[in-house]
Amino acid sequence: MSLSTESARNVARVLAEGMPYIRRYRGKTIVIKYGGNAMVDEKLKSGFARDVVLMKLVGINPVVVHGGGPQIGQLLEKIGKESTFIDGMRVTDSETMDVVEMVLGGLVNKEIVNLITHHGGRAVGLTGKDGDLIHARKMTISRNTPELDAPEIIDLGHVGEVASIDTGVVDMLIGGDFIPVIAPIGVGDDGHSYNINADLVAGRMAEVLEAEKLILLTNTPGLLDKQDRLLTGLCSTDIDKLIADGTIHGGMLPKINCALSAVSGGVGAAHIIDGRVEHSVLVELFTDEGVGTLIQG
Repeated sequence: MSLSTESARNVARVLAEGMPYIRRYRGKTIVIKYGGNAMVDEKLKSGFARDVVLMKLVGINPVVVHGGGPQIGQLLEKIGKESTFIDGMRVTDSETMDVVEMVLGGLVNKEIVNLITHHGGRAVGLTGKDGDLIHARKMTISRNTPELDAPEIIDLGHVGEVASIDTGVVDMLIGGDFIPVIAPIGVGDDGHSYNINADLVAGRMAEVLEAEKLILLTNTPGLLDKQDRLLTGLCSTDIDKLIADGTIHGGMLPKINCALSAVSGGVGAAHIIDGRVEHSVLVELFTDEGVGTLIQG
């Protein structure tokens, strides 16, 4: 069936609008944190895989870092293990860590690789344990309570943060025209595995790869002001003010700090975009309007 004249014009306009952006990003690395609804809705999952393959076909080097919290929770529930969260972080004992590795490094990671392959790309799945990729250190949190003279130190178990990243294996895959798909699991000096927040891994990965962009997929349109209006372009000074007045709070704080840290570390720009919008990555990259919040230094 042929396109109507109006549809054909729209297609031509979109292609023409995207051309300068394709030229600009050709040969550049773009790190994408993949999570939220985009990981559970079948149509969005397939669309994301196609978008990543298209990026590779036009000469961009996408690197995917994925989460998987809901999937971990579902499997823990199936085996009768209760999930406990402190300040939004899952307390992870040894048994829970086994489930985390099974879900992130196995089920979720391989599904993303299979989807990309199905749409004509060449992807390789990794965890931070592969190729000495992610060195972790144990994360603890402290709480000040009036009853105690010193802060209470809370042990979260196998929850970590990024100590360092060795990009050797990722560089090799990019050079071989593969798309790296990375699960956020690292190894500590003690030899134990640690579950690390995927936003943090994506931000640090973007820094060490000297990426052109960091894209964080979320379940919101981006950063909203107090009247729920989308804030489209921000710098570090703007963000400091928004944190001070309480506009940025709760679950958005870690994402904003991750994006700001990446930009401060040399990444060209960070984007917080709505993963519930089909083809949101391509719209953000290749159109003038974009679909989320842009953060620059």
